[in-house]
Amino acid sequence: MNRHILALDQGTTSSRAIVFNTSGTIISSSQQEFTQYTPRGSWVEHDAEEIWESQLSVAREAIGRIDDGPGSIAAIGITNQRETTVLWDRNTGNPIGHAIVWQCRRSTDICRKLKEAGYESFIRKRTGLMLDPYFSGTKIRWKLNENPELTARARKGEILFGTIDTWLLWKLTGGKIHATDVSNASRTMLMNLDTGEWDEEILKILDIPRLMLPEIRSSVGFFGETDPVLFGRSIPITGIAGDQHAALFGHRAFEPGDVKNTYGTGCFMLMNVGDKPIDSPGGLLSTIAWGMEGKLTYALEGSVFMAGAVLQWLRDDLGLVNSVQEIDRLSEEVDDTGGVYLVPAYQGLGTPWWSSEARGALTGLTRASKKAHVCRAFLESIAYRSRDVINVMIADSGRELKRMRVDGGVTNSDILMRFQADLLGISVERPSSVEVTALGAALMAGLGVGLWSGIDDLKNLPVTDTVFKPQMSKERRNKLYGGWLDIVKKITQD
Repeated sequence: MNRHILALDQGTTSSRAIVFNTSGTIISSSQQEFTQYTPRGSWVEHDAEEIWESQLSVAREAIGRIDDGPGSIAAIGITNQRETTVLWDRNTGNPIGHAIVWQCRRSTDICRKLKEAGYESFIRKRTGLMLDPYFSGTKIRWKLNENPELTARARKGEILFGTIDTWLLWKLTGGKIHATDVSNASRTMLMNLDTGEWDEEILKILDIPRLMLPEIRSSVGFFGETDPVLFGRSIPITGIAGDQHAALFGHRAFEPGDVKNTYGTGCFMLMNVGDKPIDSPGGLLSTIAWGMEGKLTYALEGSVFMAGAVLQWLRDDLGLVNSVQEIDRLSEEVDDTGGVYLVPAYQGLGTPWWSSEARGALTGLTRASKKAHVCRAFLESIAYRSRDVINVMIADSGRELKRMRVDGGVTNSDILMRFQADLLGISVERPSSVEVTALGAALMAGLGVGLWSGIDDLKNLPVTDTVFKPQMSKERRNKLYGGWLDIVKKITQD
């Protein structure tokens, strides 16, 4: 019987494929990094064809490592880096230039002009999102502005837009299906948060042709089948969600008030808020967690643009260490940072500051500062940014939190997890497998193909957590965080 699920986890720096069984256990996996393009200071691009080729390669490799190969795969689930914008030619299937990555700030001027025209509060009310270059809508407009001929072709349906899930779905189905799920659509700044449909007024404001947009569907359900040429047989695709939404689902955070924080390239915290969106005066985003059985589940989200990417920068660009693991080892050699703070505002600051112009800062250096202090400051910056977010989440939701569930590759750092628990003053729970994002996509796909009958079945799957409990005094916690806030306020006000 087909008792395995293939999760395609297409991230910002790598493509992964993970095969799960019906207990949620990993059977096989494969991962491949791909090229990051930074043609200008705040621009970030990907080659959509390279993403597809890497994702197909790891999928084949992961399937090839299991008994019965593709014959044992019941369904495929897709989860993906969000907001990253791909335009392609409907007839040839070829991308129009590079994909514009979620981190890219090139559409800042478009956002500024929209704000000056008075659209900021309108867009916020309709979409639950900030008017920011982070989201796909202004990235599409930038692409169309660069080549006016594209707009005319898009009006005829010759040019298609998709976030990465849509691009992969198109390629997997041999160009038959142009669709997205409601969680990814909610991140484009083009979808009406209440209806779960494209907002015609916002499309007019941005002059984005409706014909270029994918169909919006529920996160759980039948999207299509893979071209049999790819894996030797057709496999149904029955679950799709943006990476952070999939992680919330993978943690089985099904009750309002459940919170998870994913530490990947960026750092993203989501709280399940139930069947109605919550407006956040503190700068959180209101988004759709997932759609299932005709119902929408909403979430509050805080976005930190740089987490694991900070550690990669320390390794690859500064050359201060040879590996991310070395950062951990050096950080353990000192008791604290010696007064050193890093604010990782390389692409501006997200929640709750939403400052596109803020730039990174490394402060508090003295003659006594060592490499170990700097490494520890890099790690601790991730925890500080997470506290920025959780403070607002508690205030805007009206809920006190007793624990935070975590996932993502950066959570392998015990020293970071200990400091995070200390800084928040609550328990931090890390599952034995940090591949919760991929698991969420697998669980959705399994529901969509009938391997599980419903949410209650998923709640009973085994979970093993490592729990980090706070040890730091309240006074010490507040002093450290106060020092952080002083620096952040300075760089956001200058």
